[in-house]
Amino acid sequence: MRVLIVHAHHEPKSFSSALYAQAAKTLSDQGHQVVTSDLYGQGFDPVSDRRNFVSVHDSEYLKQQVEEQYASQVSGFAPDLDAEIRKLESCDLLLFNFPMWWFGLPAILKGWVDRAFPMRRIYGDGKLYENGLGQAKKRAMVIMTVGGGRGGVRRFRSQPFSRKHSGTDSARNLLVQWVPAACSVRSVETGADRSGGKGGVSCAA
Repeated sequence: MRVLIVHAHHEPKSFSSALYAQAAKTLSDQGHQVVTSDLYGQGFDPVSDRRNFVSVHDSEYLKQQVEEQYASQVSGFAPDLDAEIRKLESCDLLLFNFPMWWFGLPAILKGWVDRAFPMRRIYGDGKLYENGLGQAKKRAMVIMTVGGGRGGVRRFRSQPFSRKHSGTDSARNLLVQWVPAACSVRSVETGADRSGGKGGVSCAA
């Protein structure tokens, strides 16, 4: 199986980065072909604008989806972005690894989603839902960490785990529900794990 792990944490010694390294090692040891996008490590630019393209459809007015459709026709994506899209197109399993910040994705990861899922090449023109990129064969998975001070973790432990209180729904809905569904990629449900210590709370959904 071809696995793409998209990692978004700025600290290489963090718990999140340790999970990323362990996931890559474990999957490789099991014989899977693992490709990674360490967004901070590779200096990924999350800003989505004309820098996405080497082609130009309308030089007077930038409408992102129109430019994406045109670039899809003429192979007009910037080389760095095209490399990320090719990783996405070729994987069987898409695994996102990141910390939850302010009840959502780190901006650099949201930018990756904004840029690496261009209209027409990844979705649109009949490629949507059951007819999407994944054809219901690709899988998506999220490994998400939630950190905080000892007081916050202690208070969190005192009540039953609830996505309503943890804020994990917003990130989960985007990455394992709406984006995969639009591209016919099935999410992998693995439940949730609450861990203590310096790691705070880790959730896999």
